[in-house]
Amino acid sequence: MIEDILVCYALQIVFTVGLIVLFGFIIALCNKRFYVNFGNYGRAVCYITGVIGTPIHECAHALFCVIFGHKVTEIKLYVINSADGTLGYVCHSYNPKNIYHKIGNFFIGIAPITVIAAILYLTAYLLLPEFVSTVNESFAIADFVLDIGKVFTGLLNVLQAFFLCAASWQWWVFIIIGIFLSLHMTLSRADVKGAMSGMFFLLVTVLIADVILGFVSGNLLNVFTRKVLSMAGYLLCIFVLALIISVTAVLLSFTFKAIKRI
Repeated sequence: MIEDILVCYALQIVFTVGLIVLFGFIIALCNKRFYVNFGNYGRAVCYITGVIGTPIHECAHALFCVIFGHKVTEIKLYVINSADGTLGYVCHSYNPKNIYHKIGNFFIGIAPITVIAAILYLTAYLLLPEFVSTVNESFAIADFVLDIGKVFTGLLNVLQAFFLCAASWQWWVFIIIGIFLSLHMTLSRADVKGAMSGMFFLLVTVLIADVILGFVSGNLLNVFTRKVLSMAGYLLCIFVLALIISVTAVLLSFTFKAIKRI
């Protein structure tokens, strides 16, 4: 019984929190490389893309503040030439004795990653529906649990389908919108610190829920785990799309770097 509970718990956390952390980290590395390649022009590009990306980043924080009952005390959607280089921020307060509020810190912190990735997915669905279908078919959490090698096979299929769409104007529109948004998915140190403060309470709460479900009925725990993994499948799809855009942005930045040298 205990072993089954721990296995289900591990699957739930790895394919939810784990996916968020993994893709958030890789996308942050891509964005950092992008700005480095632009050199002295990096800050200007950040300001230009920030006109759209930063307000959405901050609105994502504010949205989850509302969802988790935090009070938004101050919000700046877009600020240029701030003392510390910050383009925007959201200040919020909460009841430190409220577990729901504490768990909310995690979701508020990582909100830009999930919200912007979801917007990119919706944009792709409207502009490149066949490509999105390929993404959905190529990435199924249930398959990956049984065969991790399918991750790489699915990724190759998706990349091929993505660049085959380059002949259409919709692809270019998606690239432009995607770059403006994906470059501002990166979490600040304050975002990460806030998310970490809520992660412990989230992990403990999920574990307690799994223990209760496991002792009440093993079937209930399995059903709950399948629901979580089903949701994780959507997470994986939207994050893969966001990562593809980030990688494409990096490739374009290398092109700019090469032209600049010439």
